[in-house]
Amino acid sequence: MNPPRRKSFYKRNEIALTPWLFLAPGILFFAVYVIIPIFQSFNLSLYAWDGLGEARYIGLANYQELMTDRAFEVSLWNNVKWLAFYLLAIPAGLFIALFLNQTVVGIRLYKSLFFFPFVISQVVVGLVFAWFYNPSFGLLNTALGWVGLGPINVLGDPTMVTYGIIAAGLWPQTAYCMILYLTGLNAVDPEQIEAGRLDGAKGFRMLWHIILPQLKPATFICFVVTIIGALRSFDLISIMTNGGPFGSSRVLSFYMFEKALSEYGFRMGYGAAIAVVLFLIMLIFIAYFLWSMFREERGH
Repeated sequence: MNPPRRKSFYKRNEIALTPWLFLAPGILFFAVYVIIPIFQSFNLSLYAWDGLGEARYIGLANYQELMTDRAFEVSLWNNVKWLAFYLLAIPAGLFIALFLNQTVVGIRLYKSLFFFPFVISQVVVGLVFAWFYNPSFGLLNTALGWVGLGPINVLGDPTMVTYGIIAAGLWPQTAYCMILYLTGLNAVDPEQIEAGRLDGAKGFRMLWHIILPQLKPATFICFVVTIIGALRSFDLISIMTNGGPFGSSRVLSFYMFEKALSEYGFRMGYGAAIAVVLFLIMLIFIAYFLWSMFREERGH
């Protein structure tokens, strides 16, 4: 009688190994195109390099220069403004989703109108709002003229330009948050809503105590995507102002491009140092939200 054939290592561990085999291509691409470039950026930030000649090691000199760089300070402060005001997309998206979740006449048309900003390019959004703000023929100044207010040059005023660009970015970002919340509302347990009604909950109490707790996954994704979108804002600024007037609308991502890749830049190490600062800011926010969710999950 032949002895029983010994199973291979894969057959003995098939249940544990199979998911990793499916994940392997994604992990490989993520490592090659995300993880390795992050460490390369850290390394490059320690050098002075014009992108063509020999790189010269200078240690933390690029970071020391950032501390006294007025343009970097303006860019960082503008990113703070983007973060603060961009988060308005989350409650706005929630309330639009609550409205669109109702059964009313013409709801499909309303959904299409609110969904439209999400599917168009950021470049198109930038062009549309540049025309909207135009001091000569823009709709904004036309409407202000109807109520007797003088024309304003939003994109030409250093004190207003950043807020004008943020308003343009909020339009598609609100639509994105709305889609996430509409998806989350479809998964809300109707039995909990009925139980809340029997207990006398309605209006804001129903929203706060019953609906919002079930929308936590959607809210988490909205926060992460909105924060990343605010910190990496580049295309709207490039299309609408190109960093002007006088550099007052720069953000870190645009300033990084100017220093590393623009016509008068080619300071790859300095641009990498700006990228590292931007990455660390993103990492702090995302790590905080992940830690908060993990703590809540363990609490349950």
